[in-house]
Amino acid sequence: MKGKLETVKGSGNVFRDFGYQNADVEQLKSQLAADIIRILDEQKLSARKAATKTGFDHADFSRIRNADLGRFTIDRLVTVLNRLNQHVEIKVTPAQGQHLQTA
Repeated sequence: MKGKLETVKGSGNVFRDFGYQNADVEQLKSQLAADIIRILDEQKLSARKAATKTGFDHADFSRIRNADLGRFTIDRLVTVLNRLNQHVEIKVTPAQGQHLQTA
């Protein structure tokens, strides 16, 4: 390979690194989808079996497996996890260097 490769340290959010407007939302949706996929794999659930268990359409699980998350909101993904007998906790912390200012 000719030339040097440049190493760039990422922010920890690939969506932010690529300039997505709603990077934090996309990151959270991706993390929730990854958890859904992990649970489906652990429980050996096909899309049809997951649909029967949760009441969501089997096509939703195919979309999740294919990372086609445009039709999903965070609350919908959380509901899927709840119906797969999972408890979801989201922790909110101040961003580094950011302080709440009062008027």
